[in-house]
Amino acid sequence: MKRHVRAGIVLLAAALSRCGAPAQAPAQRPAEQTPTIRVDVDVVSVLCTVKDRKGRLINTLDKNDFEIFEDGQKQQVRYFTRETALPLTIGLLVDTSVSQQRLVPAERDASEVFFRRVLGAKDLAFLISFDTDVDLLQDLSGNQELLRRALDQLRVNTSGPPPSRVTIPQGPFPLPPRGTLLYDAVYLAATEKLTAEVGRKTIVLITDGQDQGSKTKLDQAVETTQKADVIIYGILFYDRGFYGPLGYAGDGALKKMAEETGGRVFRVTHGKELAVAFDEISHELRSQYSIGYTPGNTRRDGRFRPLKIRTVRDDLRVQARKGYYAPAN
Repeated sequence: MKRHVRAGIVLLAAALSRCGAPAQAPAQRPAEQTPTIRVDVDVVSVLCTVKDRKGRLINTLDKNDFEIFEDGQKQQVRYFTRETALPLTIGLLVDTSVSQQRLVPAERDASEVFFRRVLGAKDLAFLISFDTDVDLLQDLSGNQELLRRALDQLRVNTSGPPPSRVTIPQGPFPLPPRGTLLYDAVYLAATEKLTAEVGRKTIVLITDGQDQGSKTKLDQAVETTQKADVIIYGILFYDRGFYGPLGYAGDGALKKMAEETGGRVFRVTHGKELAVAFDEISHELRSQYSIGYTPGNTRRDGRFRPLKIRTVRDDLRVQARKGYYAPAN
């Protein structure tokens, strides 16, 4: 059953209830103690991947190969693990606005293969589509058949005007046109589905990067995912023919969301490249390091603390989130 969430920053549970969707028990992982990636008063844990200059993943480093800085001050690495088996929770968010009409079949096929390859016995995933509304097509589940059926529900919403025809009402308080609720979708996925989860948490966004009509601002979307310890991978997939001579400028926001949270953006032009992007994301998620330290700054002020992680080798590059929000009293 398709669960519908109207535009705006609302609780998903309440929105589903208004639509008459039956209550559903949350998906359960196999009974086993799983570490929590979190920020608390004593420990900051950060996930990262490391690559060489040719972009190859490096997964053979140890604790002494890393240096971490908070607010420019070097911290002592106290906890270190290679996270190749820690459970994953993945939110796949697919843009189904009118600009994506010719791309959805390729997105559906590649996503099904991605789920089959990346989800292990302890992993969970959910599926959201977004256009003029945000739709939860499948709640958290590790069931491949349920996820496949949800992917079959992906449909482009052709009821709204394309971006080239949107006009903003005049007046002292103009309302933004409703078109593609990208930022709202990210906000809802992070707050309603991922905040309470443990382990590694990831949002994979397939979109042309354009947002129209979200009540959430870009900075709010980024902050929400940082507070939930979520990594965003963006797949920039857009129809050049749709935008035509108007041009295209949607990669900036997607890049910011990905880089600030420790992910990255893939630019694809057809289904084969989309499959390659999913494959690379899968490899990165299985080749992460978890680095933990006790921060010198113990104030619970809720402020953003910039982070910098590097290796002692100059030929390696670390991919990690740009910072975290300290706990607040």
